[in-house]
Amino acid sequence: MKHHKKISLVLGSGGARGYAHIGVIEELEKQGYEIVSISGSSMGALVGGLYACGKLGAYKEWVLGMDAMDIASLLDFSMSHGGLIEGDKVFREIHKMVGQINIETLPIKFTAVATDIVKQKEIWFQKGDLVDAIRASIAIPSVFTPVRREGMILIDGGVLNPLPISPTLSDINDQTIAVNLNAQSDKKYSIDIPLNELKKESSTAKIFFEMAHKAQALFFNDKVEKKEEMNILQIMGKTIDVMQNAVLKCKMAGYSPDIMIDIPHDTCDFYEFHKAYKLIEIGKMIVRDHFSIKQEK
Repeated sequence: MKHHKKISLVLGSGGARGYAHIGVIEELEKQGYEIVSISGSSMGALVGGLYACGKLGAYKEWVLGMDAMDIASLLDFSMSHGGLIEGDKVFREIHKMVGQINIETLPIKFTAVATDIVKQKEIWFQKGDLVDAIRASIAIPSVFTPVRREGMILIDGGVLNPLPISPTLSDINDQTIAVNLNAQSDKKYSIDIPLNELKKESSTAKIFFEMAHKAQALFFNDKVEKKEEMNILQIMGKTIDVMQNAVLKCKMAGYSPDIMIDIPHDTCDFYEFHKAYKLIEIGKMIVRDHFSIKQEK
């Protein structure tokens, strides 16, 4: 059964798990939902902003087309500026894809949420340059360098609001659907991954693992001796997950969506951006499961 409802879509933060947002959006459209507004933090802001300007298909094609060396070439490690990775190379590519476009001119209402660590408050970007807003929202603490703007130091919106429902409260819609990337779930999702994707994942993971260990040795005069020990990115990722879960519980006490789509937090680690194919497909699968269960009830 297809739904013909206008929805506000809230896309949460969660690092690489944000690729699942792509699959969620594709499946919601198949279900007949019309997205009239989007609010997002971090990867939610990136995917939501690209959808709002009509470039999500191009972005999906780009990330699925990258091999191990392509991904490695985008990691511009920083010696300073407050983060391991500058992020300039990634956002140059995104800017080529999107061009110069302001949020207020988008056909879909869009809000990117960032965190100002100077005044310790949320910043909502609802006008101005789209790519600049996304860059501020996605500045994962200690990983991507912060954005300095008008006296603010802006980092990942997920620090204060990992699932930003509040920007959609005044929207005229039939329902609000939120996608939580940090859900606690015992259910495991497995998909058939094509051999070429498995090979790409394996080779990219090896390169990324080596680069993460080199970065740890370079910046912290430390190195991981055993493969099973956590490197600095794994530790930071799990720390961020714990923090965001605590914040989310407080936020959900005040605002709750009509429908919650839960992506399990253990689907992948926050930095595993080489698993795009898997996560997109899992996003689709979870939406299909959600609505099939609703129909059975």
